Amino acid sequence: MKKTVLYGTLAASALLAGAAGAQTLEAVQSNGELSCGVSTGLAGFSAPDANGVWQGFDVAVCRAVAAAVLGDPMAVSFVSTTGQTRFSALASGEIDMLSRNTTWTLSRDVDLGNTFAGINYYDGQGFMVNRELGVGSAMELSGATVCIQTGTTTELNLADFFRVNGMEYEPVPIETNAEAQQQYLAGACDVYTTDASGLAATRASFPEPGNHAILPEIISKEPLGPAVRQGDDQWADIVRWTLNALIAAEELGVTSANIEELAAGTDNPEINRLLGSEGDLGGMLGLDSDWAVRAISAAGNYGEIFASTIGEQTPIGLARGLNAQWTQGGLLYAPPFR
Repeated sequence: MKKTVLYGTLAASALLAGAAGAQTLEAVQSNGELSCGVSTGLAGFSAPDANGVWQGFDVAVCRAVAAAVLGDPMAVSFVSTTGQTRFSALASGEIDMLSRNTTWTLSRDVDLGNTFAGINYYDGQGFMVNRELGVGSAMELSGATVCIQTGTTTELNLADFFRVNGMEYEPVPIETNAEAQQQYLAGACDVYTTDASGLAATRASFPEPGNHAILPEIISKEPLGPAVRQGDDQWADIVRWTLNALIAAEELGVTSANIEELAAGTDNPEINRLLGSEGDLGGMLGLDSDWAVRAISAAGNYGEIFASTIGEQTPIGLARGLNAQWTQGGLLYAPPFR
């Protein structure tokens, strides 16, 4: 979702962090905890609960990695980052990984020295308006004031959309989702634009969510996923294949309820390799044979995590859509475990 404007500074920071980044696994194990960059608070994705414990869809990825590497899904130190600070936090080594509704783009991958470990949510930028505005389409927004987070891909997408369609708008810059919510509800802007999932999460926290409509237009592709620093292939592989393990587990029918039984061995060699009863995939990663069992057990497979944090039965109310398994008409697909 986000795009920094501090490319030069961050690229330099990434080079300085390169050498240190080559021993991330060793550092995490030595520290006894994983430092994970998350949002400043986005319901369903990453936000502290009433007891101050971080919960959410992106949080679950952090906990799965911690479980795989440290054997404890709670051994995570969560660091709040904004659209402006997230990449510098990663480049400087302040965090070991970033799991914060962040769009995978070429410039972020190549120029900023990040390695994206995969896609955990296929999204796109949308618009939310108060129903009192009487607007049913983004094509009716000419002249609107628009709340837009700084340092994000949404800034450029917004400018492109209005320019292509010959419309004018007045940007209202904001830095965090909480600020956007405050400004939007106070009437400082007619429209709030960000990823459609973020709009749904934000609307769910409103006193009267039914008074606000998410318009039908999706104006961009926003493949969101966790990222690590470039220069440490082993650590990138661990985060990548932990995410793949959650995705593959759903496809293979491995759940938090049956994983203990299946880990003892099955007639399906793919399940056996995933759960460590056959082969030595864990050893290839520098982990033991039960790494994926721990990762999946932390909060369940991908489908279980989706359903419990942002799914249709939660206040966020998101359907699987593109994020359904490839066997169910979606784009979700894990490479083979072999």
